[in-house]
Amino acid sequence: MSSHSRLDEDDVRIRPGRSKSRRRTKERPEFSDASPATVTTVDRGRFTIVTPDGSEHYAVKARELGRKGIVVGDQVDVVGLSPQTLIDRAEREDFARIIRRAPRETTLRRTADDVDPVERVIVANADQLAIVVAAADPEPRPGLIDRAVVAAFDAGITPMLIITKTDIASAEPLVDLYGPLDVPIYEVHDKAVSPAIRTAVTDHATVLVGHSGVGKSTLVNSLVPTAERSTGGVNVVTGKGRHTSTNVIALPLPTGGIIIDTPGIRSFGLAHVDVARVIHAFADVEAAAQACPRGCTHDDQHCELDANPTMNPARLASLRRLLRSRSQVEY
Repeated sequence: MSSHSRLDEDDVRIRPGRSKSRRRTKERPEFSDASPATVTTVDRGRFTIVTPDGSEHYAVKARELGRKGIVVGDQVDVVGLSPQTLIDRAEREDFARIIRRAPRETTLRRTADDVDPVERVIVANADQLAIVVAAADPEPRPGLIDRAVVAAFDAGITPMLIITKTDIASAEPLVDLYGPLDVPIYEVHDKAVSPAIRTAVTDHATVLVGHSGVGKSTLVNSLVPTAERSTGGVNVVTGKGRHTSTNVIALPLPTGGIIIDTPGIRSFGLAHVDVARVIHAFADVEAAAQACPRGCTHDDQHCELDANPTMNPARLASLRRLLRSRSQVEY
């Protein structure tokens, strides 16, 4: 899909109601007294925001925002902050108002499926995507991992792989599969989060994605002891995890940065992905691909990448597996 035809929630038109509307005016308030904040949760049109001093408030969208969507991770300007809008005091009747959304540095998107033209923004302004996968129980599904990696590269976000439950099964097959892509890989043995993982997420905005039951909530609770995210096991009949997290939430890390937990996913549509943006994440491949003919998918029989002596065959094969995942129905 070309960049000129990409759609997201902001492009979906809402039919106006039949009631009379207030006459529009060209004059718009400047809101010079607005304060910056970060959106940490979204719940049925209500938002939890955190201001720079660390206080949490409830907020709603102001009319001035129009159809602009607000998601977790958005940097916004708000008015109407008061003690009555604080999380620990509000009765969900007093709200600050979000009047502006800052331009997004990154947007992690997915579509419902591979033919759906409407993109769903999962989170905004994340700079890392941690794909959490269990070595076993539930069994890893490389197809979904591939798609999440592709979505990260497409969004300009750095992907990493966190393999949990390595006390049950070896992480070696997954390490062999993703090592050639230079994706950072970390292992969690018996729920113990290593110092390397803590260092990797410090001072970053890291979003976690993965199937239910792989240990995302356990990981969050270890990184943020006050999080108290619900944890669950795997259904012994279906072999699939039970949903425990039901909403996207951003949590500040004690060491700096934020971790964004998401509900377990079962699909990751890539209708919005542009192959050129994925290739751009691999500087060596992008340079070599300049010799390819226009329209080459880089998985063609006569792709010039095959003739380039600088290409690492294992790396090229792994990249092509990622690109191929865009057209695979089963994952």
